[in-house]
Amino acid sequence: MEADVLTQLSTRLADLAARGAAHVVRVGGRRAPSSGVVWSADGIVVTTHHTLDRAEGVVLGLPSGAEVEAELVGRDPTTDLAVLRAAAGGLEPAAWADEAALRPGQLVLGISRPGRTPRAELATLVRAGGPFRAPGGGKIGRFLETTVERHPGVSGALVLGADGAGIGLATAGLHRGAVLAVPPSTLSRVVKALLTHGEIRRGYLGIATTPVALPDEVRAATGEELGLLVSRVEPESPAARAGLLLGDAILSVGGERLQDPSELLALLAEDRIGDTVTVKVLRAGEVRDVAITVGARGGGTS
Repeated sequence: MEADVLTQLSTRLADLAARGAAHVVRVGGRRAPSSGVVWSADGIVVTTHHTLDRAEGVVLGLPSGAEVEAELVGRDPTTDLAVLRAAAGGLEPAAWADEAALRPGQLVLGISRPGRTPRAELATLVRAGGPFRAPGGGKIGRFLETTVERHPGVSGALVLGADGAGIGLATAGLHRGAVLAVPPSTLSRVVKALLTHGEIRRGYLGIATTPVALPDEVRAATGEELGLLVSRVEPESPAARAGLLLGDAILSVGGERLQDPSELLALLAEDRIGDTVTVKVLRAGEVRDVAITVGARGGGTS
């Protein structure tokens, strides 16, 4: 009886891996392969930014064994995602799970394509946290850590749940020492933006900043050790129009306290474009509020 159960489980996993492999392509050459997941039947493939070392001459190895060229549609380093368009049709897009239902302890399959044949690995979803900011400032819908092994081709792999729906795209580039699954909601948002604009639009104030130690009286009043010193204000930028000045020390933006320029970038997501935010600054020893309407700019500047 136990042998029958194990045989049934083994057959179920093998069948699941075979179906999942139909959605996974090889990206790049044999020396440094990565994987990609078919997003749409007309040749749209999503993969990882950190493994894509060139924008032209990208070759995809399809599940059929054929090789086709693909062009880079766009990439978002902050979420470690990139979108490719292949000169191929009839591909099988992956179906995606409801990420809100994911829980630690669930069994998953990591399906990669480091060579001509797929690689399947049984693993576990060990952490299923809420939204988080990646090191580059990108917003990720859920923190999904797996026990999928780091290996050539793992980044860009499809992480499948036991029901055969994808829980995310594997990446070894967002969290040191771990393979995370970028969840469907983040994939959908980034892919849509890259297909529409070719880049991720980001909120833009038009300033450059550097951390600065705050005066003792400000530390005593706020409990904060550092602020962001405004070292440049671009002409005709949202910050310039609002009256932000060179030498102002930013204490908070929209109520969020800041101590590092990366924290400011993290606050300027696309959904903040057009919003008016209150920037609390220290100017000539006086704390005051400056209202700035967030503009739009591609890339990672603030």
